Amino acid sequence: MPKPSIPARAAEIRVRLALRYPVPRTELDWSSPWELLAATILSAQCTDARVNQVTPRLFATWKSVEQMANADAGDIEEVIRSTGFFRNKARSLRGAAERIVTEYGGQVPRTMEDMLTLPGVARKTANVVLSNAFGVQAGIAVDTHVRRISFRLGLTRETVPDKIERDLVKLFPQESWGAVNHYLVLFGREVCTARKPACDACELEDLCPKAGLAGKSASPKPKRK
Repeated sequence: MPKPSIPARAAEIRVRLALRYPVPRTELDWSSPWELLAATILSAQCTDARVNQVTPRLFATWKSVEQMANADAGDIEEVIRSTGFFRNKARSLRGAAERIVTEYGGQVPRTMEDMLTLPGVARKTANVVLSNAFGVQAGIAVDTHVRRISFRLGLTRETVPDKIERDLVKLFPQESWGAVNHYLVLFGREVCTARKPACDACELEDLCPKAGLAGKSASPKPKRK
């Protein structure tokens, strides 16, 4: 039996993963838009579990975005050191907080255009915050799991996150964009892992072209310029 078209495959993938994850949500711990933004900045090249170990002390030490804007960079670095790239992340946290206070009245902005003016914030981080904190579906956040799974499932042949996102948003209804991110992230962590995908236990196996598998690289490699 021939494989379904890419749009039909995407639709069925969404249906099946919605059954697997009926209440999709980020695994980062947060209680305000600022806390989610800070946690998402820290999650770059770091596991959510590690970020969740660090943020209780971070948010207890600097209880508001205003306090973070006035924090000492070295003190922030010490608290977030275990998340990696801690100097850059400390600059991003304080820089984003300063801009939120000075330009947005202390409130995390609610548009992609404004989010992208914050230090340390690119489309992935902006999409996570907008979708989860405000219910604004501006796009689909593309992290390493989304990149790998969308490639293996044949939903994109692109390797650059922004181009992958452009392919994905064409395949899924806008109201589902935030959920689709969660579906692919969770599925990538639990089933279609980077090194040993559980194809024999995968509910998408009959839909999957297994791009990059069968002796090839398990995920797309960036194109050389």
